[in-house]
Amino acid sequence: MIRILIADDHAIVREGLKQIVSREEDMSIAGEAESAETMFRILEHTACDVIILDISMPGNSGLDALKELKQNYPEIPVLILSIHSEDQYGIRAISAGASGFLKKVSAPAELVTAIRKIVQGGRYISEPLAEKLADNLAMGKKLPHEFLSDREYQIMCQIASGMSVEEIADYLNISIHTVYSYRTRLLEKMKMRSNVELTRYVMQNKLIVS
Repeated sequence: MIRILIADDHAIVREGLKQIVSREEDMSIAGEAESAETMFRILEHTACDVIILDISMPGNSGLDALKELKQNYPEIPVLILSIHSEDQYGIRAISAGASGFLKKVSAPAELVTAIRKIVQGGRYISEPLAEKLADNLAMGKKLPHEFLSDREYQIMCQIASGMSVEEIADYLNISIHTVYSYRTRLLEKMKMRSNVELTRYVMQNKLIVS
């Protein structure tokens, strides 16, 4: 029996995943968490074979949680689930140790296939993401946004998507001052001066879904 832990802050998503899993005779839900903190509490006393992790949870991001998971529970494969495109977070997720990356719009059958593959020790990477990884390897040169920390990258994408500083601070549960500090640092790293330049870069590189 494949024991699955679901970590997603949206109850409707968790319910949908549970329905998909319930149709498989060799799969069961070991637990569900609405935050990274809850997920780690569950792992202290619950065994599981795979974790399905949302990359965009409030507070500590899914990428932060993923890195902590790989440090403390390296034997448990993690399937990242995201509303974002492979270009936006796929490469970062795989680089951080995820065994697979799947968009939330994927078909239920694809989710089941991905779970089975990574539990068996494989990786589940979509064709677009595989091509992107190959392109990056062939180029051998990092793009400006690849030098950003995960939090800087997340805030860059949120700015480009039109979120205000106040909205970002509320979503990430950090202070407005902290958001401004991240913005200043990422603009310096990107060698840009304004949100307009930042947004143009994000759009040109297809880092968010338009």
